[in-house]
Amino acid sequence: MLSQKSASIKSSAVRELLKYSKVPGIISLAGGIPATDLIDVDGIDITIREILAKEHRNLFQYSVTEGEENFRYQIANWIKDFNFKINPENILITNGSQQAIDLLNRVFLDKGDKVLVERPTYLAALQLFGYSDVEVVELDYTNDKLDLNSLEIVLKKGGVKMLYLTPNFANPSGKTIDYETRVGIIKLTHRHNVVIIEDDPYGFLRFSGEFIKSLFTIAQEIYGENHNVCYMSSFSKIFSPGLRLGWTAIPSKFIQAVVVAKQALDLHTSTLNQNIAAHYIESGKLNTRLDLLKNTYKKRRDLLINSLNKYVGDELSFNVPQGGMFLWCHLRSNINAKILLEESINENVIFVPGEVFFAHNPERNSLRLSYSMISSENSDSAAYRIFKSISKLKSNKTVLSN
Repeated sequence: MLSQKSASIKSSAVRELLKYSKVPGIISLAGGIPATDLIDVDGIDITIREILAKEHRNLFQYSVTEGEENFRYQIANWIKDFNFKINPENILITNGSQQAIDLLNRVFLDKGDKVLVERPTYLAALQLFGYSDVEVVELDYTNDKLDLNSLEIVLKKGGVKMLYLTPNFANPSGKTIDYETRVGIIKLTHRHNVVIIEDDPYGFLRFSGEFIKSLFTIAQEIYGENHNVCYMSSFSKIFSPGLRLGWTAIPSKFIQAVVVAKQALDLHTSTLNQNIAAHYIESGKLNTRLDLLKNTYKKRRDLLINSLNKYVGDELSFNVPQGGMFLWCHLRSNINAKILLEESINENVIFVPGEVFFAHNPERNSLRLSYSMISSENSDSAAYRIFKSISKLKSNKTVLSN
């Protein structure tokens, strides 16, 4: 009964692992989710009481597809602090940034088009591209930089419609694209009339290093309003994932087509949830919360790194990201991370095997560790359990990553 396309799309490995995170005793390094203990429940409660204390009948009514006017204004005003200028009229509110990827996918892509992605890249984006019958082409990093020469070669071959990037603390790699490379990417894609989808759910969680302008902002500075960058972000990682609030900034020449696509999909995003977030931003609580999030995630990153160095430093190599939520790791023994996960579940620790983040030829000895939920009480235990799992596989000579 299922369509051929639906039958061929696999469930997210990350979502499948969530069932284990509910098991008592399991330490989860798998979910790319914000720390539950850092959600500002008290601040959200105050916000809800304040907006419900006023005339609020319209909060339970339909809204406009673009999003609540005040919410879009608050976003445009707040984002100025990050050297980002956008008119509220060019902002579209979505049900999480995941929907923004889906909408732009529908608006820009035709069957057979080429979509360029980083290698590795966000799993859910690969799932969505799978529904579109497009050709996904991976772009490699050379010396920790996106290879502009390779990008130019691919663009010259033709057929490329879209470049999808997560330029800040990418999921899963934790990589950040430097300023000079961003400029090069924008100029090359503009020359070849390729749209850039800039996915930035983690950019506000920088806890070291220098701030880098968004691709959207750089493109504005170079080409004015005639640029081809669509920016998206989310309040899931910095406010509340349960409210399902994302947003996208879109050049005027594209905005109406994306609005029409959302009209067809779900009419609009929750009126009540938008007003909660708008009031929270206007109160100044969000910036205060961001400071707490950044400080805490930095401590948790360092906790996990110290524990890994203590127990598996000889077995595991990994990056040290300047923000976000993830360590991108490689097993030195060339063990298949999927097999390691099976053993690690027996040791009550879980992570995401890296192979799911590749469109082609996956690195089977790679894995993603999330530190957002780690604590001083369980960090050492998590690392030691991974060490025990590796040791068991090595003793059984289970080291092939093919």
